Amino acid sequence: MRDMESRVARIKANPAGVKFRELVKICNFYFGLPRHYSSSHHVYGTPWQGDPRINIQKDSNGMAKFYQVKQVIAALAKLEERDHG
Repeated sequence: MRDMESRVARIKANPAGVKFRELVKICNFYFGLPRHYSSSHHVYGTPWQGDPRINIQKDSNGMAKFYQVKQVIAALAKLEERDHG
């Protein structure tokens, strides 16, 4: 768990420099396996309806797209708020 918290802290500190595979590990840990995926595209279910949705893709350099990293950060904040009020 502590390792995952440090990974989340790293993506919050530098959302533009996140490798796709790193973001996949974080999403798998917090949201379970994707409900749909291909080699470059993963869609995760969330315990709420609507935004923030988690739909991540890698770019041609193997990096996660910046705006999608921000969506994951927002989803993690919502999950934290939901679980701990």
